[in-house]
Amino acid sequence: MGRRHWVRTTKCQLLVTSLFVMLLGLAVTIMTVITRYGAHFSIISGVSYEANPYRIFHNVAFYSGICLSMILVLAASLSTAATVRESVCLMAMGFFCFAIVFCALIQAAFWRYTNNSEVEDAMMDVYDSVYEEVRRNLSSFRRQELAIIHETFLCCGKQSPFGETGGIENETCPSEHMGTAREDCLQEIQDFLKKHMDFVSALLIITICFMVYGMILTSFLWFSIHFSNNLDRRGKYIFRET
Repeated sequence: MGRRHWVRTTKCQLLVTSLFVMLLGLAVTIMTVITRYGAHFSIISGVSYEANPYRIFHNVAFYSGICLSMILVLAASLSTAATVRESVCLMAMGFFCFAIVFCALIQAAFWRYTNNSEVEDAMMDVYDSVYEEVRRNLSSFRRQELAIIHETFLCCGKQSPFGETGGIENETCPSEHMGTAREDCLQEIQDFLKKHMDFVSALLIITICFMVYGMILTSFLWFSIHFSNNLDRRGKYIFRET
């Protein structure tokens, strides 16, 4: 009776965990879409700069997020089906999906904390390149792109050490911001990206915790179902007529 009670309790926990993992997959999808098509990210990625360093991070984040969300949904579906059908094969596949996501997220977390300024530097490098081209009056198209960046980030140029306003700010900053908000665009980009990465880090930690818990539950149920089937078959014989 004790073993059956533990197995039943673990099944309920795995079903609830699968539901939360499904919701996490949806949350990862939403975060990925925001990162891909959000105005602040797409305007920097869309800058027609030959060696746009941010565009690589932009594409990698999108495809990695889509793959991650699909594996999360698959893991939740397999775990639910394995719990209901008490299938050893489906339970092993669910554990395998949890393990894949766990390993991928650990690697992503390690990269996040060892290279935490690369994405930020890439975005600011793009802005710097556009700003300097406009300052040298090399391209009218760059002037339009700079104006769109200023309007999107609600900022105005780069802060001058003398506190002066150049002709670039007068031409490319939104008129409603000229007399009020004069934010340094580099600082504004840095602050915006920090807020976004805080949400990503929180989602990353929560997902890792659920992956560990899912691996524990699926491994316990796999052993329980496997040995239960072996015990049920013990002592049963099949007689064949000759």
